[in-house]
Amino acid sequence: MKKTLLAVLFSACCTTTGHAELLFRPEDPEIVEFGKNIYDGHCATCHGANLEGQPNWQRRKANGRLPAPPQNEHGHTWHHTEKQLINITKYGPQSFSGADYQSDMPAFENILTDDEIIAVLSYIKSTWSLETSNLHS
Repeated sequence: MKKTLLAVLFSACCTTTGHAELLFRPEDPEIVEFGKNIYDGHCATCHGANLEGQPNWQRRKANGRLPAPPQNEHGHTWHHTEKQLINITKYGPQSFSGADYQSDMPAFENILTDDEIIAVLSYIKSTWSLETSNLHS
């Protein structure tokens, strides 16, 4: 299954349509399941088993950092393009917010492969409404 999944992800990553290149595959149950398994093992501790985020996620903690936001439609993840989400996940929030931004979220560059990051983000996107999903497609 993993070789097939990687082939599907690779073809999705390397195919352009003349519009924005779409990498996420929220309509593919195999990729979504693969992504959910990775999410459960690497992301759910902070972002919640049901993508709900940490309480009071918009208020800074005593250390000045923000709690982990929801990954569902109540958070802000869907406001970002696919490329931004990949970069934030791979290189950390500083890649988007600047080198001085302090966050508890690690960069996953040396933890997850690009295909695994795309699978996780595909899983997250699969939980959004079609209307929300299409806002940055």
